[in-house]
Amino acid sequence: MNAQQIIKEKRGTIVDVRTPGEFIGGHVAGSVNIPLQELPHRMSDVKNLKQPLVLCCASGARSGQATHLLTGHGIDCCNGGSWLDVNYHQSQS
Repeated sequence: MNAQQIIKEKRGTIVDVRTPGEFIGGHVAGSVNIPLQELPHRMSDVKNLKQPLVLCCASGARSGQATHLLTGHGIDCCNGGSWLDVNYHQSQS
């Protein structure tokens, strides 16, 4: 299942892996902010989120790294790319 489909069907959780400062500057409504560098230390928090996770950041690079990390821990997730794209898809659902 791809990010757009997960968002459209409201199936999971949107996780923004940007810094708190970036997140405060604008984010997808209802998304959770867990910065990329904190993910390894917050695995229990991540596992408690409704899966599948749609990961986003500024461009898709950090969310790609996060997807690789979390998939390795057995977490159902996908890279949603830029938070602006995820925001657009959410506004269309």
